[in-house]
Amino acid sequence: MTAHVGILPLSVIDALTLHLNDKVNESAAPLWRLPHPRTGLACLFLPQEKLVDPSHPRQKMSILEIQSVTPPNTRSWFIGEEVVSVSSKRGVDGKLLLMTPVDPAFLIIQILLASQPNDGSPGNFRPIDDIFEEAAVKLAKTPIESTPAVQDASAIPSQRDIMQLASLDCIKAAMSQITTEITVYRFSPDNLLAYLRSKVERLSKPEILEKSRSLIRSMAKDGLMEDGREDLLELGRVKAACDLISQYIPPSIYQTLLSSYDFTALNAYLKTFSNEQAALLATNANTSKSKKKNAATNEEDTGKKRKNQVKSSNGVEKLKKANVNGMSKLSSFFKKADA
Repeated sequence: MTAHVGILPLSVIDALTLHLNDKVNESAAPLWRLPHPRTGLACLFLPQEKLVDPSHPRQKMSILEIQSVTPPNTRSWFIGEEVVSVSSKRGVDGKLLLMTPVDPAFLIIQILLASQPNDGSPGNFRPIDDIFEEAAVKLAKTPIESTPAVQDASAIPSQRDIMQLASLDCIKAAMSQITTEITVYRFSPDNLLAYLRSKVERLSKPEILEKSRSLIRSMAKDGLMEDGREDLLELGRVKAACDLISQYIPPSIYQTLLSSYDFTALNAYLKTFSNEQAALLATNANTSKSKKKNAATNEEDTGKKRKNQVKSSNGVEKLKKANVNGMSKLSSFFKKADA
């Protein structure tokens, strides 16, 4: 059995420790194969409600997304005072597993879209179990059929796991955020858009968004951090928040979210800024070529001068070798004449 180094929330660590001490079987920590919110392909998730006591004080109940970080080269991990090295005998492959909470509302978008009628109508109000059952049948085969390049059976979401989602309290709470609820449910695109915009508003706050150094560098590179561009910076933060959320929603929903904002001023500025940067790069490139050309010309002129100097030296050498027998020396012309 392959072992991985993992980073888990404290609530999960405490629960796993409790289960190990009580010798509870492995089914106490199930991993569900659910459709990814953006691609629809299967990914692994861990439902905390099935593992952690809801009264646990450390963390709010949610669903954990499991991501694998595979190093390009062999490496070891330092854990406390222990070194965990890659070893085929011990079953350690060097991967790092991260378990991070994911908004349950993102997970049910694909499910609600799959349960929508093909004729474009909003559909009927139905119980949550009916919605998830229909979506489970469709999603359990859709990724392979719609993506010919994907042939791995592990990319297919589990029909059983999708249906089990409906039993989680966090999923039921999320359903009320993006559906029209009476005692039954129907997907509401307007409610979904309003919910996503509320997340954009929260993520775009400076104290949250600017915790990411890469986002700060990106906005600074585009000149948005300079004085006098506060309005453009605000639009840039909103656009960055939309891009972050795009990793967890289908592309069509992402385009709907973008179109709900007016980025005309930001897009016009970025286009002008990009053109100016391109012109500056072209000018620098031409200047560099001119300098190289001048350097080459100077080097050629220097070479010609050196060549001429070599020719003069050759002439002097030939004069030195000339036959001067019988010729008077130059000094003889300056002697006094005999009386």
